[in-house]
Amino acid sequence: MSITLPDDPARSAVLAGKPVLWLNPQRRPDGVHSSALPIRPVQVELAEANWQRLAPLLTASFPELAATGGRIRSDLIEAVELRDALGYGAPEFGRIFVKADNALPVAGSIKARGGVYEVFMFAESLARQNGLLPDGDIMALRSDAARALFARHTIAVGSTGNLGLSVGIAARALGFRAVVHMSSDAKAWKVERLTKLGVEVVQHQADYTTAVEEARAGAEADPTIYFVDDERSELLFFGYSAAAQELAGQLAKAGITVNADHPLFVYLPCGIGGAPGGAAYGIKAIFGDAAHCFFVEPVQSPCAMVQMMSGRDELVSVYDVGLTNQTEADGMAVARMSAFVAEVMKPMLAGVFTVADDDLFRWLWQAQTTQDIRLEPSATAGIAGPGFLVESAAGQRYQAAEGLAGKMNDATHIVWTTGGAFVPEAQFEEFMAKGAALTA
Repeated sequence: MSITLPDDPARSAVLAGKPVLWLNPQRRPDGVHSSALPIRPVQVELAEANWQRLAPLLTASFPELAATGGRIRSDLIEAVELRDALGYGAPEFGRIFVKADNALPVAGSIKARGGVYEVFMFAESLARQNGLLPDGDIMALRSDAARALFARHTIAVGSTGNLGLSVGIAARALGFRAVVHMSSDAKAWKVERLTKLGVEVVQHQADYTTAVEEARAGAEADPTIYFVDDERSELLFFGYSAAAQELAGQLAKAGITVNADHPLFVYLPCGIGGAPGGAAYGIKAIFGDAAHCFFVEPVQSPCAMVQMMSGRDELVSVYDVGLTNQTEADGMAVARMSAFVAEVMKPMLAGVFTVADDDLFRWLWQAQTTQDIRLEPSATAGIAGPGFLVESAAGQRYQAAEGLAGKMNDATHIVWTTGGAFVPEAQFEEFMAKGAALTA
């Protein structure tokens, strides 16, 4: 179908496939506590408690987590050298940090926070249903009986790459069979890595939406298949949301205050929306209106922007507005946003901005050469955030509307980098060569 987006200052740039910042007119004060939402902030606290309970099992399953007590955590890195390379050195840019989920243990991307969480929570539920957790000891999931049970079940997921890696790694660690349905734009190295782990990869000659639909249909036809639903899963969403408490602790340790006079800006790369939505919800649950969360998407794949800009309840595809969904940012090559995330983000997301593919490679090169931060193209997208907020006309309007004039010097910007650690060296060198050529 074809639709016409409503009149908006960002509309012409969106339709032309040009970088732009769109501001969400439906955002409301204290939107995270809206009674109209299907979820509540207390669920973020429950997810944090679940992660704590799972920690011993995670340590046993992934020895690299021993140093963090079984928690999947990433560093918060101040972009001291990188900010100058980006042209963000002026005082009005406040302080800029990188939340380095590009180097997350286990799966090397933000998807570890959701995929590992959902698989391990399902394993616990399945074991309990079969009488294998009589005393609640989570380590019973490592028993021979539990592994025999898990071996009779399959974990399935649709993915462009990183969620598939996360789910596949977690499922195989516990002894499940794993099947990942991947879209046509999935990177070959991600397919190869999954295959080496013993994960069955089904590649579709279509986009991400089709891969998810095929995976869901297969699971619905077989009761031994558990489907990790990136479009609808609250477990995934809240697995990501627990990252907010981690960030809050890191900001406090760095001596950073977050309040109305010291605003926090967070820039989150967006595919279907589960990971950035979960993180944003958790951040808003902790910091309320002092936190301003933005999604970022490729210019040809802005599914969240067109969905939220449309004002419609039914889902809108980027194809419906004449865009191609073609991007080098494979993790964000998604044509249609999660309806669940769109509903939750409506009263609280500050806005969405789009970026061009060439800029992703420039930023990748700059991040590596200035601060040794290893990223894949999609993980660099949030780097555009401070520039949009401080320098663009839309950013100036947002500052005025939110009473932020005179407060930007005391602001903190968080660029959430979502993947990169597992990129093979040869592939990364190609990324770097392209970034260097574009930067010259």
